[in-house]
Amino acid sequence: MVERIRHDGILVVGAGLAGLSAALAASPRKVMVLSGAALNHGCSSAWAQGGMAAALTGDDAPALHAADTVAAGAGLVDPAMAGLLAAEGPEAVRRLAALGAPFDRDSAGGFAQSLEAAHSRARVARVKGDQAGRAIMDAVARAALGARHIEIRSGLKLRGLLQDRNGRVRGVVAERVTGELVEITAAAVILATGGVGGLYAVTTTPAELKGEGLGAAALAGALIADPEFVQFHPTAIDIGRDPAPLATEALRGEGAKLVNRDGTAFMARYHPDAELAPRDVVARAIHAERDAGRGAFLDARDAVGEHFPDEFPAVFAACLSGGIDPRTQPVPVAPACHYHMGGIVADADGRTNLPGLFAAGECASTGVHGANRLASNSLLEAAVFGARAGLAAAGEADPGTAPLRAPVPPALPPEALTELRQAMSRDAGVVRDAAGLARLAGLIDRLEASHGRCPALVAARLIAASAMIRKESRGAHFRSDAIPQIREARRTFVTLADIEAPARLAAE
Repeated sequence: MVERIRHDGILVVGAGLAGLSAALAASPRKVMVLSGAALNHGCSSAWAQGGMAAALTGDDAPALHAADTVAAGAGLVDPAMAGLLAAEGPEAVRRLAALGAPFDRDSAGGFAQSLEAAHSRARVARVKGDQAGRAIMDAVARAALGARHIEIRSGLKLRGLLQDRNGRVRGVVAERVTGELVEITAAAVILATGGVGGLYAVTTTPAELKGEGLGAAALAGALIADPEFVQFHPTAIDIGRDPAPLATEALRGEGAKLVNRDGTAFMARYHPDAELAPRDVVARAIHAERDAGRGAFLDARDAVGEHFPDEFPAVFAACLSGGIDPRTQPVPVAPACHYHMGGIVADADGRTNLPGLFAAGECASTGVHGANRLASNSLLEAAVFGARAGLAAAGEADPGTAPLRAPVPPALPPEALTELRQAMSRDAGVVRDAAGLARLAGLIDRLEASHGRCPALVAARLIAASAMIRKESRGAHFRSDAIPQIREARRTFVTLADIEAPARLAAE
């Protein structure tokens, strides 16, 4: 028998920075937060190293930050949304500092800021070099646990969305760790379920993040934007771990060099900005060096050296765990799935095309990232748009009782997920082509025939189909068989029905 809970308030699915920011902002409205894992586990926010980008110094301005965001997005950023993100960014950082996030400070007491790729100013507020995500999440989690209007329920994983006969989202179906299903109704649902890294064999994100929020929303009829744009972090530490530990971009901001096996620095051959080129360029350069058999290594011996344990403790510990001392050795690196620019279409207040459903953070697409996210804009987006979604959802009235439909999509078995992850890294990775994407689509068809329309497979299908449709190369989406880049940049807006229709017609 399915347990049924009626929550008199807002339901937030996901307890990363976006989800908890939404929950805090919804005060005094009651909020129930669902998390599949314990707080600060299973979310990318806690793993983020670089920090939060914001115009916090006298030689910077939100307009400059917005311009850098637009430039990085390769023609697909919504300038108005980028302007909103940049304008509200400084206050978001100050709000987190007030909650106790221990951002590094300069001698005058201001925020110490680092330079990262594609930024025209040093504007990344950080914590102990590479500790920003964990420190920020610790502070936000403490605030959420202490907030009287927030109830946090761990050990509940999203399985599907509850809708009434008009399509309004009325709640969720969740699964306990023991396997029992729970139906929870609420006035509004905010999805803050993170990205798609767990769909890839090499990723820097928690393995739990398999795009299932994206897939569940698509199954309910949500409009999806730009799913083909997956960012690959250039410098995952290549020591055979899954997920792969990350060597933060701040290391290159401090002067670390990318070298091949014979010690030759190679980035200047690929881009005039060398190590500080946009992430997609650096990822493809490393991919090319490795594919040519020359290998790729991050050499921070001169830039950081003996200061590693104090300035970049997380990277230092990860390297030591793999038998590498970054003070005296170059660190082997490889591109890894890191961030999904696409997601559920959401406006400035997190509203989707489905009444009652909001989305925030990495699972959402607000238009601020375009084809290639600017470094350290992810935590900022989670804080800014998470809070805006919470505030907006708090104003939603409970529509009352109505007949609900609650289809529960199947879960993808572990062995099938392993096969999918290998195929996604091979065929929808740093470099793509039509043959590989067609091979991937065939695998998804076969897995779906065996296991049903699992949300993880739906998310993978959205990525693969949209990557096939976009025949140009743009930003993080690189086709080795690309046609010339389309002069008029166009975003992708699709529903699951849109991409399934051609396959259904072909099968008839």
